[in-house]
Amino acid sequence: MDDGGFLQSISQTLESYTGIEGILGYLVIASCVFLGHWVMNKLTERHLEEEGRKEASKKGIAHKQLDSDNADEEPDPPRNFTAEQLKYFDGKVDEKTDENKPVYLSVNGTVFDVSDGRDFYGPGGPYELFAGHECGVALAKFSFDTTHLDDMAGCENLNFGEKEELDNWIQKFTYHRLYPVKGRLIPQDMLPDPNRIVTKSELEANNGEGEIPKGYAAAPIYVGAGEKCYDMSFGGVQFYGPGCGYNRFAGKDVSRALAKMSFEPGDTENTDVSDLSEKELKILADWIKTFEDRKQYPCVGRVEK
Repeated sequence: MDDGGFLQSISQTLESYTGIEGILGYLVIASCVFLGHWVMNKLTERHLEEEGRKEASKKGIAHKQLDSDNADEEPDPPRNFTAEQLKYFDGKVDEKTDENKPVYLSVNGTVFDVSDGRDFYGPGGPYELFAGHECGVALAKFSFDTTHLDDMAGCENLNFGEKEELDNWIQKFTYHRLYPVKGRLIPQDMLPDPNRIVTKSELEANNGEGEIPKGYAAAPIYVGAGEKCYDMSFGGVQFYGPGCGYNRFAGKDVSRALAKMSFEPGDTENTDVSDLSEKELKILADWIKTFEDRKQYPCVGRVEK
């Protein structure tokens, strides 16, 4: 039997039991399907959470493990994240430190630290697939399909019911679970072209004290090093932001200062690197490697020379 015959059969059955004819009968069918889908979603959510609790209990993992020393620490200021930076926070063991990494995930661009829910979102948890990713669409659809991960633009294309579910997850994380908000995920298409020219005036204007762009969590902090300009608001706010140790580098081409490991005005205000020694040039290259490989600060252009 084809779909049309199947629906007609159901419609005739409804008519015989309810007396409802024609299009109204189809509306009843659609309402029942929608209600059934909603109920199944809620049951699925509760089932997954219950399974997560059982698994955590087996492994002897406490749902909330608060270190009293860490509780007294001042939280990091809000920061911006690239998709590549976010992937690091998957809760797995860091091979360099042999310690568990935090567990972060993004919901429609808002990055939450869900480390207190490691038994759900960390390795071995029912939601571990979401760790280190944008998962707004996946959560809204109750889907574990990887095609729904890292699709921030897809949050705009959800239907009414899915958008409500997305909002419910954000409310749950923010006010029920009290997961700390770490910052905002910035999609690749919102980042400046790394091949454009950054003028001296633009460099100076982006010193971390300017206006926060729409969708960002922190104002851009541009630092020039070598040929490139990097945005330190992507993980370096606590170092290069206002009042911080390296803030004197913000909004400047500090190639010379980095090479000479100097805070002297004669070096921070001087962009000439022609007289640097081979050792100093290597130090500069090491700084640039750190910016690009370890910190993964995004390149937002090329410094005007």
